[in-house]
Amino acid sequence: MAKQTQPRANLLQGTLDMLILRTLLHGPGHGHEIGKHIQRTTNDFLQMQHGSLYPALHRLEERGWINAKWETAPDRNREFKYYRLTDKGKKQLVVEESQWKQMAEAVARVMWPTSEEI
Repeated sequence: MAKQTQPRANLLQGTLDMLILRTLLHGPGHGHEIGKHIQRTTNDFLQMQHGSLYPALHRLEERGWINAKWETAPDRNREFKYYRLTDKGKKQLVVEESQWKQMAEAVARVMWPTSEEI
């Protein structure tokens, strides 16, 4: 059973990584902002859980795709860890988007085949 769930877990993890990188393309943000942006832009379809979001942020930071720095929020008297996309992360985002597009097109061909594909 573990062999069946592993590819799905990798797919979901890779998708979350791509969504985070894409979100940070617009500028820096702290974890809560990143999660809320993803949730809001998917019309609440994707709910970001801390148990998934923060490990993903740490994983991306370890890979050098994002960097983080503690900063005081402009509208609050409190520090947050702000994440920024690195040049390496921008390059990785191009790769991730390309792979996502290929997968989405492949799934679409199975789900909604043209008359030539049937």
